[in-house]
Amino acid sequence: MPARGAAQLSRRMGQKKQRLLEAERHPSPPDRAQMLAPLEPCLGPPAALSPQRSIYFSSPKSHSAQLGSEFFDQPAVPLARAFLGQVLVRRLDDGTELRGRIVETEAYLGPEDEAAHSRGGRQTSRNRGMFMKPGTLYVYIIYGMYFCMNVSSQGDGACVLLRALEPLGGLETMRQLRSTVRRGAAGRALKDRELCSGPSKLCQALAIDKSFDQRDLATDKAMWLERSPPGSSEPAVVAAARVGVGRAGEWAQKPLRFYVRGSPWVSVVDRAAEQNARA
Repeated sequence: MPARGAAQLSRRMGQKKQRLLEAERHPSPPDRAQMLAPLEPCLGPPAALSPQRSIYFSSPKSHSAQLGSEFFDQPAVPLARAFLGQVLVRRLDDGTELRGRIVETEAYLGPEDEAAHSRGGRQTSRNRGMFMKPGTLYVYIIYGMYFCMNVSSQGDGACVLLRALEPLGGLETMRQLRSTVRRGAAGRALKDRELCSGPSKLCQALAIDKSFDQRDLATDKAMWLERSPPGSSEPAVVAAARVGVGRAGEWAQKPLRFYVRGSPWVSVVDRAAEQNARA
């Protein structure tokens, strides 16, 4: 190559290199159309998200405090005591949630218990829930119009009667439900302590009827049990004779009713039992 041509080629390459360096030091602004153009969608596979964290899989409300089958899988007496302080939740068809802390229970020990519906090992279609797995509801009707709710425990025919709640949420709805079925005193508004102070009152206030019989309290969507809030103190428990079982012979006096001492929500207070507990 002639010397002159080589010199021109070298000069052009040097100018090109200079322009590239200048462009790097002072980049030109992007074109307006480029600025307004939407970002290209990512066509690759989405990042893996666990169902627990995804907004599409998470339920509106978590029931992490809900007690499962293992809670109910214990004998009737310890289960009756363990119920005290736990929170019963009832979700109505319109989504309203009614809540109450359990303050009174009764234990029924099965075939040997003369006060139990399963005494002598008797099994019928009515009391079948008592013989089903722990946590099964046994709901029966009394006086042709009132309901009582029990929860089965370990042992065939053994269960726990839920006698009273301390209302925590949905009190006005409870008051309306109680007023529609109670007799007498139609013009008087029920006091809070009257809403759930008895097994039938409890069922009225939570709209519990025979349709709940044989449901599983550990998995039901309309009613479940939640652990007492963190930091709650262990309740002082009174053991007393059960209510309304006077024809059960020696079993009528056995201390198989348990309630929270000092609670104004309890249905019946046994002063003698409380004094004996203090002695």
